[in-house]
Amino acid sequence: MDSTGSKRPSDNRVYFSRRVAPLLLVGFASGLPLALTGGTLQAWATQQNVSLQDIGLLTLVGTAYTLKFLWSPLVDRFAAPWLGRRRGWMLAMQWTLALALMAMGTLEPQNNLSGLAALAVFVAFCSATQDIAIDAYRSDVLHKNERGAGAALSVLGYRLAMLVSGGLALILADNWLGWGGMYVCMGLIMFIASFGTFLAPEPDVISKPPISLADAVIEPLKEFFSRPEAITVLTLIVLYKLGDAFAGALSTTFLLREAGYTATEVGTVNKLLGLAATILGALAGGSLMARLGLYRSLFLFGLLQAVSNLGFWVISVGPHQVWLMAAGIGIENLCGGMGTAAFVALLMGLCKREFSATQFALLSALSAVGRTYLAGPLTPPIVEYAGWPHFFLFTVVIALPGLLLLYWRRRDIDKIDMGQNVAKS
Repeated sequence: MDSTGSKRPSDNRVYFSRRVAPLLLVGFASGLPLALTGGTLQAWATQQNVSLQDIGLLTLVGTAYTLKFLWSPLVDRFAAPWLGRRRGWMLAMQWTLALALMAMGTLEPQNNLSGLAALAVFVAFCSATQDIAIDAYRSDVLHKNERGAGAALSVLGYRLAMLVSGGLALILADNWLGWGGMYVCMGLIMFIASFGTFLAPEPDVISKPPISLADAVIEPLKEFFSRPEAITVLTLIVLYKLGDAFAGALSTTFLLREAGYTATEVGTVNKLLGLAATILGALAGGSLMARLGLYRSLFLFGLLQAVSNLGFWVISVGPHQVWLMAAGIGIENLCGGMGTAAFVALLMGLCKREFSATQFALLSALSAVGRTYLAGPLTPPIVEYAGWPHFFLFTVVIALPGLLLLYWRRRDIDKIDMGQNVAKS
């Protein structure tokens, strides 16, 4: 039995839970806008002979995804007058995104780049706001034994959407619809994906929003840092995927420049095999979490993440064989997907329902610290000093402090898994 008194689903059956299954479409809606304001938009601008400098400025469009924690208290404080506290925000953003994507299709980068860029910024803002609401909804609605499966199915939907808005979008634009028609088509797909929000049920327990905007900003921090395990958990969030972050920081550069594989070989393996392995790992991790629980899943998947970095070491010292590269990347992505499922489940377990939008946004922003401010800047000097083979061995060592901290404070993780930090109001 779970914390709500319902029967605990086991293994793969957890994916058919009425709370978990709709997250496939919800995750798809979350992932669809990203490439349309990123790589796909850059491809459109490139084909229209926009200057390299202007294309470079388009990379700033996605800033909203990094800064979304700044307005996450608004999502906690206010609710739309339909579909409930979280789903109201989700549906409003999805329909706004659908219209905005269609509007992007009416402009041309060559003739109205500033207008198109402004629309893209608006799309990124609405998409980031949708993500805030989705993360909060997932934290609120899932029972503790469903968190891994919910995270996995969200990852599957998100990745499929990135294929649609990345690879498929380019094919549609190039061969059938043109760029404008393709963006209109993507807007229609967003409308269809919004039906996942209608299918998603309300949480069993409906929490009241903060009574003021000030409370929505201050209380989430006050509540979180009142917990005895707060500092331990924050440190774990930074450390848990740090080895993964270092190994992947310059992995494409390593495969192309050091290992000598072609761009076609690297692109095919990363885009196809890597994506498939990540999805499979997330689904397997979500299924196993229903049986193992949070602590054992975090430790096992974290250990597998660390060991899988040896695949890059094998590539760096082994023969130049595409199958060897594919095996190394496949195993690394498989284990990374399992670790991601457990990690997202941890973040969900840390959020109190009343403040889940703000707390999840802040915790997920903290999880990017290792990747953005440690792995990115520090990887080049380490590689230059030690060489690639020793660097990849070092990434295994980097993963160990997180595992040691996890083992040391396993009782804190067990307490999170029992739902003692989640509002029961």
